Amino acid sequence: MTTDPAAIAAARQVLAHLGVTLTDLQSHPATPSVMPTVAEYLPRVIAAAGPGARRTYGTYWERMAAAWPERPVDTVTASDVEALKQAMITSAVSRRNSRNGRHAGEHLIAAARAFFRCAIADGLIDAAASPAHRVAKPRRLPGTRRALTAHELEEINAIARTSGNDVILDALLLRLHTETAGRRGGALALRLVDLDATNGLVRLTEKGSTIRWQPITLDLAGHLREHAAARGAVLPTDPLLRARNGQPITSRRYDHLWQRLGERLPWVAVHGISTHWLRHTTLTWVERHFGYGIARAYAGHTDSPGSSTTTYIKADLHDVANALSAMTGQPHPLARVADHAGTWSQVNHVASPTSE
Repeated sequence: MTTDPAAIAAARQVLAHLGVTLTDLQSHPATPSVMPTVAEYLPRVIAAAGPGARRTYGTYWERMAAAWPERPVDTVTASDVEALKQAMITSAVSRRNSRNGRHAGEHLIAAARAFFRCAIADGLIDAAASPAHRVAKPRRLPGTRRALTAHELEEINAIARTSGNDVILDALLLRLHTETAGRRGGALALRLVDLDATNGLVRLTEKGSTIRWQPITLDLAGHLREHAAARGAVLPTDPLLRARNGQPITSRRYDHLWQRLGERLPWVAVHGISTHWLRHTTLTWVERHFGYGIARAYAGHTDSPGSSTTTYIKADLHDVANALSAMTGQPHPLARVADHAGTWSQVNHVASPTSE
């Protein structure tokens, strides 16, 4: 290929302007970029991850760094990831709800894919070179959760109200999750400003940073307001749900609650019943009585997988309030239907929390 004399002349002018000679360039060659090792690159991945990803993938990222501490990021192969996946499956702790390590294997692959997506974004490897994306995730098995029966729900609430060191708080938690079908994280994130006791609403912030106003009965709203005031919530940003000492509750309160329920109700422990089962219970009832569209809105699902029909069956806040009113037998300010008394026997067994 013939060199363009004009290009050479232009390059010489630039070098002269910079005070650089050809000898300088030859004596100071460009320093090649150094590929970081997995252990060196991991802090950058963690810093770029959100709190949810750090909580879910943190343990698996640490295992990757321990397995390949000195390996440059671009030298990890698909067989390396597969071998680590199998090791995670084999060493997974056996629990009541475990699936022979399948969840551990699935999370390892997801964590590795998140790690190498960062490497791709940073230009360390090509998009087609990610070893984690060449390894198949273990197929997710159907879940074992189901809707609780009226008798089961009654038993759970009865034990929660008659045992433990804070029956008022436990009764509030169970009723809150039964009425809203909310996730545990949404309840833990509630602040005083997220309670609209006048209109019977709570603002839930849940997975994926989704935010929605969810109808609750005025009775529950009043109890939540009294609870917050009695336990020291003053500022709008103060956490709403608090222990008897005034400190905001954490996820450990839920763990202790279900552990206690499992000790007194063996079937709770055998089936691994948790707060999420209340979500299944409520949403199943709403779907059976009000249809898929309203159940979808009640659940706070905003994604749109599957058929485009979901575009045309969107429910609004009033529809959700209607379902809540029918479910609890209590009127709601936002409900379009005035009287739904006695429609759902399950919630009739969920007694109102005692005043503080």
